[in-house]
This record gives sequence, C-alpha cells and structure tokens, in this order.
Amino acid sequence: MIRQSILEILGEVWPTILISSVIIISMRVVYLIKNKQKIILYKELLSLIFIIYVLCLFYVVTFGDVGWSSSNFIPFKEMFRYSFGSNLFIKNVLGNIIMFIPYGFFVSYYLDLKKPLSAFLMVLLVSVSIETTQLLIGRVFDVDDIILNLIGGMIGFIIYKLIYIINSHLPELLKNQIVYNIIIVICTVIMFMYMFNLINLGV
Repeated sequence: MIRQSILEILGEVWPTILISSVIIISMRVVYLIKNKQKIILYKELLSLIFIIYVLCLFYVVTFGDVGWSSSNFIPFKEMFRYSFGSNLFIKNVLGNIIMFIPYGFFVSYYLDLKKPLSAFLMVLLVSVSIETTQLLIGRVFDVDDIILNLIGGMIGFIIYKLIYIINSHLPELLKNQIVYNIIIVICTVIMFMYMFNLINLGV
C-alpha cells in the first residue's frame, strides 16, 4: 500500500524531479569545482533526497486526492472515522504520519536541532502553512492532519537523535566520510530496490 502510493506520486512528479535534479546537480558540481571545494558524497545525496522529498510533498498537498468534502477544525474527529488497518486508515492516518517523518529528520539534521520543542515548532509551522494553503486554494483544512504531521515530524526528530547518539559513541575509525558515503549509498540502493519491488521491507 505504501509502496504503491509512493510509486503513484513519483509517477506524477518524475518530470519535475528529473529536470530539477539536472539543474541542481549541474549547478552544484560547477560551484564545487569552481570554488575548489571537495565533493562529500553523503551530504550531496542527502541534499538531493531532501529536494526530491520537498517536490513530492508539494505535489501531495496541492494535487493529491482529498478523502472528504469539508474542512475539519475538531481534533481527532477525522482520524477515528477509519477502521484500524483499513486502506483509508493507512492512507489518511499512517500516510500523514509517514509523510512528515523525513521532514522531521531533515530539519533536525540541517539545523542541528537538539531540543524536541525546536523540531516541534518547525514541523508545526510547515504543517499549519500547508493546511492553510490548502484552504485558500479550494481544498480543505483538517486539524487532524496537523496532529498526524506533528507525530511524524517528531518521529523523524527521534530518528535523527538516535543516529546522533549512535554516531557519538562510534570509534573514531568509523567517523569518516568513506563510511558515511558507503552507508548512504547502501540505504539508497535498498530504497531503490524496495521501490521496484526487488525486496520486501514489510510495508
């Protein structure tokens, strides 16, 4: 279900992703070469993944299907309408949580956030902006989406903190760019294989 939803989104936005990636990568490579800066693979890949994520997020919140016809300003009203484990529950509840896990991670990573409140406020700002924009463009505002986005964003923050803690306890030998590059490449390959159904991650 999750794989299918992601593939549907990528199927719609791949032209934008392709063109944006070519522009960004070419400009970035020229900038690094011109300024004689070293290319750090894992940082560049993370930045590219974040940009692709933002493009997909933009599509979802502006063009994705809406499962209801009116705005909801009552907390927990909509999320409890769905049977646990149903397709609608996975799409509208888990989907809104999963959608913001990357944002919670990336905003914590790039801003080096240490306190949960900082991540909470950053996620809240973006989620409220999304829901308000949806209302202004003729879609709907749902306070439950904000709650679910916050849960997802905080999960992303926790993932960042766990990685930070693990990294701080690693021996110095493993704290180098080569190891980080290998890890990010492996993670990227695994995700690619998952997307094309070459491996099963259980989701």
